[in-house]
Amino acid sequence: MLQSLDRRQFMRVFGVGTGVIFASRLAGANVRLPSQGDTQGSAAAGSATAKDEFFFLQLSDTHWGYQGAANPEADKTLKKVVKGINDSELQPDFIVFTGDLTHTTDDPDLRRKRLGEFKEIVGGLKTKTLKFMPGEHDASLDKGKAYQEFFGATHYSFDHKGIHFIALDNVSDPGASVGDEQIDWLKSDLAKVEREAPIVVLTHRPLFDLYPQWDWSTRDGAKVVDELQKHENVTVFYGHIHQENHHTTGRIEHHSAKSLIFPLPAPGSVPKKAPVAWDAEHPSRGLGYRRVAPRAADLTKRVAELDVPAS
Repeated sequence: MLQSLDRRQFMRVFGVGTGVIFASRLAGANVRLPSQGDTQGSAAAGSATAKDEFFFLQLSDTHWGYQGAANPEADKTLKKVVKGINDSELQPDFIVFTGDLTHTTDDPDLRRKRLGEFKEIVGGLKTKTLKFMPGEHDASLDKGKAYQEFFGATHYSFDHKGIHFIALDNVSDPGASVGDEQIDWLKSDLAKVEREAPIVVLTHRPLFDLYPQWDWSTRDGAKVVDELQKHENVTVFYGHIHQENHHTTGRIEHHSAKSLIFPLPAPGSVPKKAPVAWDAEHPSRGLGYRRVAPRAADLTKRVAELDVPAS
């Protein structure tokens, strides 16, 4: 069973080191999610069995196309992680990419070239169920037009083994807002889900004011959080800040992911936001991705932070 793996087993299976591992509540009890278009085996959580257990991976901020001193190996990191995931004996049910798939460019043709290259690289993953979201680097300059040509809708929801997932777009608006139209969509989507049902929200920017001075916030994020607070079991996974950060608003947990390109300093720790300097002796320091293993049977989750292999 996936959740019984100890740290040593986990490292051997994935061929990477693990960082912080913690457990926390993910879901309520005795609830059933509605069947929707992308449903894969929704089940009553209270009667869930081992077959309902699964894990998924969160990758974020790959910035394909980046060239700079912060990561001289930027053309290799994503490919290295794809190979590492493929080489694992354990395969996730799906993989989510929480934005900034590519590095920003003013050239619309180059933007499409990078999006196409990124899609081709991750298309080599053994796991074929991939969920994408834009970051501001992908979408803010053209309001998501090029992104949608390659990956479709910028916001959507789906159900998987008793858990309702919601992907929100807080980047296509260059003003860093979700917008009233999408919030109305969110209200409609949440209306179909029981108040006790487990909900996972995926965003790029944080929905709370982590550090607005560095663009680490969503202008109308409080409105989104207000809607989510009406439900009892919500967890948010996001990217954008290129580091781990764990925060709670009310009963909602917010967890940011590391980047696969370069780390950024802790909020407000330096006068100006800039990538952490490249360390040639430890090229993967501060880079990583995340494994989330919800257990529908006892309604908990295990979250493991995975480091990019050093070689």
